[in-house]
Amino acid sequence: MSEIIKNMSDTLVRLQVELTEIVQNANDLQMLEQAKVTALGKKGRITDLMKTLGAMDPEERKSTGQALNVLKDEIAGLISRQEEALKRQAMDEKLAREIIDITLSVRPERKGHIHPISQTMEELATIFADMGFRIAEGPEIEDDWHNFTALNFPPGHPAREMQDTFFLPEDTGAQGEFAKKLLRTHTSPVQIRHMKANKPPIRIIAMGRTYRSDYDMTHTPMFHQIEGLVIDEKTHMGHLKGCLRDFCEAYFEVDDLPMRFRPSFFPFVEPGAEVDIGCSRKDGGLKIGKGESWLEILGCGMVHPNVLKNCGIDPEQYQGFAFGMGIERIAMLKYGIPDLRTFFDSDARWLDYYGFDPLQRPNRAFSES
Repeated sequence: MSEIIKNMSDTLVRLQVELTEIVQNANDLQMLEQAKVTALGKKGRITDLMKTLGAMDPEERKSTGQALNVLKDEIAGLISRQEEALKRQAMDEKLAREIIDITLSVRPERKGHIHPISQTMEELATIFADMGFRIAEGPEIEDDWHNFTALNFPPGHPAREMQDTFFLPEDTGAQGEFAKKLLRTHTSPVQIRHMKANKPPIRIIAMGRTYRSDYDMTHTPMFHQIEGLVIDEKTHMGHLKGCLRDFCEAYFEVDDLPMRFRPSFFPFVEPGAEVDIGCSRKDGGLKIGKGESWLEILGCGMVHPNVLKNCGIDPEQYQGFAFGMGIERIAMLKYGIPDLRTFFDSDARWLDYYGFDPLQRPNRAFSES
């Protein structure tokens, strides 16, 4: 009896090898279905052996039946895995074969252009990179603390009012000033986040979208700002003036550009100043450079000690300067764009006129450092 069981065991081993080879060699679903019929069908190899169990004695029937069930499960699992692989392969081939390009072909009469805002931001990044500034980023949805309190805005300041700021529902998971959410009104919160996360010396610029409730020829509800921040132990007002002079001359491409600093108040700097550059308005036009008139372009000042304290920086050891300007405004001045609202009208004709060649590089190259 043991000899019969041994012979049956050898038969099942050979059958397992044979059926495994048949399944693995099935290169498509049709061949795999034929392999399944050969192995498990009503007249399949395993089914035929199952039919012989009735003629065996109880001991032989038990051992052979168990072995056949194990073989059946193994072959069925192999077929299932092979089927999944072939279906994935068939789907990949179908997707590759039936791909559709839904993009429009390029019209010979229309050429793409870089938006003036994108071009200006490239120029700003390039110029300030040459001065050793790094770019810092932050969220556009801010909390009251980062947007106002940390920047020394007192309670009741007009900027905190609903008519000037887009407030959002409060964050139920936060408390106090961190719960009150808003669309950032300037990029200054990026400076706060960077100072809290990094130790001096700091030399960064922050560019991005900002939001205020205003709309006319020189204001839109969404606009772009760039702000700069330098913090170390020795920086003073003279460094600020030198930095801004180098920037203005590089950006407007005017040597010996007349500049003046007028005292002004901003909560986050002390002393604060507004910067004017020389210009000429003869014949109803506007030309940047030496002239009879002045044009305001940005605000700046030495970082207020309270701001440094709020960020965990000792104002007795460190000091620095900050400045900020509207990117649309300086783009309008450099490229003669009269209405700020047209930046966001999505008018292809406007972009054809004021846009830039995609291959045109900014006016200065990045330094290797």
